[in-house]
Amino acid sequence: MLNSHKYIAFETILIKEVRRFMRIWVQTLVPPAITIGLYFLIFGNLIGNRIGSMSGFSYMDFIVPGLIMMAVIQNAYANVVSSFFSQKFQRSIEELLVSPVPNYIILAGFVAGGVARGLAVGVIVVLMSFVFTDLNIHHWGITLFVVLMTAVVFSLAGFLNALFANSFDDISIIPTFILTPLIYLGGVFYSVDLLPEFGRMVSAINPLFYMVNTFRYGILGASDANIYTSLMMLVVFVFVLGAACLILLRRGTGLRH
Repeated sequence: MLNSHKYIAFETILIKEVRRFMRIWVQTLVPPAITIGLYFLIFGNLIGNRIGSMSGFSYMDFIVPGLIMMAVIQNAYANVVSSFFSQKFQRSIEELLVSPVPNYIILAGFVAGGVARGLAVGVIVVLMSFVFTDLNIHHWGITLFVVLMTAVVFSLAGFLNALFANSFDDISIIPTFILTPLIYLGGVFYSVDLLPEFGRMVSAINPLFYMVNTFRYGILGASDANIYTSLMMLVVFVFVLGAACLILLRRGTGLRH
């Protein structure tokens, strides 16, 4: 249990983070919704009618889970990396670091803010999907667990990026050259069964492949990846990234010059 002081500190950071992206909702919530809407329209509706079925489902139904997960990943990551680096760049983070707030509370507050934005955009995408298809959840427990843990993983990853970044250019390198390719090669738009042997081997080392497919299992009941292996990997990622963030935060990596 958190004592009252730690809880107030966590709540304050979380409220600040939520207000930050809600205050500029036209920039933080609307653009990803429009982008995903175009994916629904072009890939799902126009191209999907020509593709037909994928893994026994209509192409629209098949890509919906991947598009929801893509929106959650991108926005959870972007919220934390931009918020924490902005405070580091403005040196306002120093006031928080010299306060009696434990590092794990600081980390939890920023991560919770990233999760909040990721889930907010995810909900918007879910609502948009009802315009194009009927979304029926196969397994509620797995669906909610995977989307929450994935948002946590990429919020932590965004925090790591912000710690090491020295300029605003540095916070765009990872999403552009690493995160986006991993998303598109993670089975959002296709089944791994369509790939040649080499392509399947590459997918097997892509962590997003397991996240997307486990989420797809939660919604559709079908997956190209082993569900239990994927769930275990999610938990491991959270602990490893969380531990790395706390160690670097304690050392002052990227914060002390």
